Amino acid sequence: MGEISVETSIDRVREFLILSTCRSFIPRQFYYDRRVFPERELDKGSIYVEAEDKATLDKIRDISFVITKEVLGIIYESKSGNTKLKWRQLKEGYGKLTGTASGNSLTNLIEAGIISRSYVEAEASKQAEGGEAGTEGKA
Repeated sequence: MGEISVETSIDRVREFLILSTCRSFIPRQFYYDRRVFPERELDKGSIYVEAEDKATLDKIRDISFVITKEVLGIIYESKSGNTKLKWRQLKEGYGKLTGTASGNSLTNLIEAGIISRSYVEAEASKQAEGGEAGTEGKA
């Protein structure tokens, strides 16, 4: 598992959520609407989007698709519990993502453009040296 502490856009976090939860079944119109986010209400594996305003559009499997206005924060926990990430808005459309991520989530973070492979390698080497992980980094 890797420690994450990076600044990134809300669009990249949204892409990570889709890659991690519903890429195979998200309706096309929801995928292309940047205001639509997946949410999930489970003890383990919850996804919560905090926004000024939001409404549920549809529920498919265990994912609710919500349309949002001004996302302020996102809390994501994988079903396995090995990934726990929080994104907080710093300025409109941009914020800080922090937490821990499993190997699979690291792959999805790279694919979403949030972190780079070199970021993962640098964090792994810090952990191997016993240093503090996740102090800086931006993809």
